[in-house]
Amino acid sequence: MKIAILSRNASLYSTRRLIEAARARGHETRVIDVLRCYMNITSHAPSIHYKGEDLTGFDAVIPRIGASVTFYGTAVLRQFEMMGVYPLNESVAISRARDKLRSLQLLARKGIGLPITGFAHAPDDIEDLIKMVGGAPLVIKLLEGTQGIGVVLAETQQAAESVIEAFMGLKANILVQEYIKEAKGADIRCFVIGDKVVAAMKRQAKPGEFRSNLHRGGSASLIRITPEERSTATRAARIMGLNVAGVDILRSNHGPVVMEVNSSPGLEGIECATGKDVAGLMIEFIEKNAAAGKTRTRGQG
Repeated sequence: MKIAILSRNASLYSTRRLIEAARARGHETRVIDVLRCYMNITSHAPSIHYKGEDLTGFDAVIPRIGASVTFYGTAVLRQFEMMGVYPLNESVAISRARDKLRSLQLLARKGIGLPITGFAHAPDDIEDLIKMVGGAPLVIKLLEGTQGIGVVLAETQQAAESVIEAFMGLKANILVQEYIKEAKGADIRCFVIGDKVVAAMKRQAKPGEFRSNLHRGGSASLIRITPEERSTATRAARIMGLNVAGVDILRSNHGPVVMEVNSSPGLEGIECATGKDVAGLMIEFIEKNAAAGKTRTRGQG
């Protein structure tokens, strides 16, 4: 098979591993920087050009689109879908997962456990918004933040009010969430491929920090997850429409709650913590499922 990997940096661990795994199984790969692509949008012969060359002949495309280029990256992916190339994750599903508010509303509608979450633009009563999610301590998140950036733990009512006022003064969109104290700064990253959790790791925040992101100095270790956590992770990925997802779960007193569903989960942390060839499993999934035009949305939406 001929596989395109949409990535802005071929030397990133995840991109390198996907290239290695695909080539080990006899496939041809090519890394394509989405921002260097330009498109001819026509009904009969949609095409993508890259550095003066017409990109054709691909059987599948693996999107590794960074959050900062979601809009253009999903447009390029949608064009591949229109050309009949099989996407490992579809453009519509990636757009859904990248919109934190939309993804939480979709998960809530299907009964997935979530932390109590408030969303507001300019509430007349910040005190009521804070009370709505159970009061301080609480977590305030920028909607556009990634890798733990723009996430603040407000430990008192006064701190919460000050941070919310500050974000709103900057015209930022924010979520206000209950703080799951019993998680003790740890979360579980479930790596879902198809309808299976193929690997899971516990991420523990460093001392004095509540964000467990590995980019913020958190540590990763192997963990055995419960059947309920496994079911929650696979259902969350399915609701988003993602074939591959990193589902972040907290262990709360009332069962597993989903923090986020990531459409481009990194491979380094999960492969090092579990010793599993996750990149190989992703390529295997493509081998079993890739077919021309086999996109549920066919580039719609």
